[in-house]
Parts: sequence; C-alpha cells; structure tokens
Amino acid sequence: MRFHPALVPAVLVRRYKRFLFDAVLGDGTQITGFCPNTGSMLGLTSPGSRIWLSDHQGSARKHRYAFEIIEADGTMVGVHAALANRLAEEAISAGLVSDLASYSTLRREQRYGRNSRVDFLLSSTGRPDAYVEVKNVHFTREPGLAEFPDTVTTRGARHLEELAVVSASGQRAIMLYVVQRSDCNRFRLCGDLDPGYAAAFAHAIAAGVEVYAVKCQVSAEEISPTGRIGMDEPALAALQAARR
Repeated sequence: MRFHPALVPAVLVRRYKRFLFDAVLGDGTQITGFCPNTGSMLGLTSPGSRIWLSDHQGSARKHRYAFEIIEADGTMVGVHAALANRLAEEAISAGLVSDLASYSTLRREQRYGRNSRVDFLLSSTGRPDAYVEVKNVHFTREPGLAEFPDTVTTRGARHLEELAVVSASGQRAIMLYVVQRSDCNRFRLCGDLDPGYAAAFAHAIAAGVEVYAVKCQVSAEEISPTGRIGMDEPALAALQAARR
C-alpha cells in the first residue's frame, strides 16, 4: 500500500483525547490533527518523536492532517489502525495467510454473530466459508516481540467469542493480527494487560479458530505485508494444547 499523495514529515508535540494530536511541521507551522487510533498507543506518543502525516487538504474533514507513522524504538511504526484491513487483504491476496488466497470470493464487512460485522468473508463452491477478523498490532515491550492488545479491549474479546461460535458451526474462523512494524519476528498476547482477552483467545483456540500473525515493512512511502511471524508463549502453548 503506497501513500499518495506523499506523507508530510513533522515532530510530535502530544497526542490527547484519543483522536487528536499536536505537531510541528518542517516549516515551523504548529498544527492539530486527527489520530486514527482508538487504542492507548502505548510507547508511541513520546513528545519530540518524528512522525509522518497524510494531507487531506480540500476534503470535508475537520482536521487537514492525519497521523500515519511514528519513529520509535529505532524503526517506523504504522499507527493508523484502519489500514490493518487493507494490509490484511493484501496479505491474503499474496498468499501469506494459509490457503485463503485460493477462495474465489472475498466480501468485506459482512454481518454475523450478535450484531457484529466480520472484516472479511471468503467463500468458494464446495468449501466451508472463512470468516476473518483483523486486529492491528504496533505494541512491543521486548525486542523482536509484537504484542496485542496494549489495553483492555472488550470488543476484541467479543470478536473472539463470535469466531468460536462460527468454528463450532463447521465454518472456518480466522483471527489475523497485522503487525505494522518490521522489527518483530514473534507475536504474543498481552495477558497481563487484558486477562479477559487472553481467556477469550484460549477459548477460541480450543473451539478451532485459526490464528495467524503477519508483519509489515513500514516506510514513509509505503506499508507492505512481508510474511508470517511465529506465535510466542503463551499463545503458542494454547495452540499446541488445543491441537494435540
């Protein structure tokens, strides 16, 4: 996924009220922009950090600039959570997620479960449908290890419960984590930050839900999925125990 028009470099002053940030552009102009991420962005809001913004001049948006990328821990990190779905679709088409590229039809934002929408519903004649939920990942506390979630997410736990029901019905259910940073080669759940999510994950695995994590290469020009990464403890232990 290439950025067009080109991103605008800036320096972060602060991120606040979840959806807002202040920054200074290269010419010294101080701006307030939109932060397209509802999470805590733990470790990704340090004042003085180099950031890159999309410019929406001429649109009906309240804020001209949107927060896309930050430089942290010596790497570039994508913070625009909604881009995870677009990157997930690229990863699926590229054959990076199991055999999902071989499905003939992909539909987005389909209703299922208890008043939920699944990110992707894949179908092919003579095959079980594949329900795919996508989560954006950008948190790390240990070199090389991506973690999710960075705060409590009851909505995320509900999605896992919905996927468990889908799997029990005989359809395929897939949880796909998209890591918007290239410095991680392993993935793990943050059970200490959200025990409820970890419990829902273990239940989903036991019900047959498939889990994959894909990392991305991030630059000011583009963000691209590059390959699958391994599941670290305790996620890997849960997977292995459920499949014995």
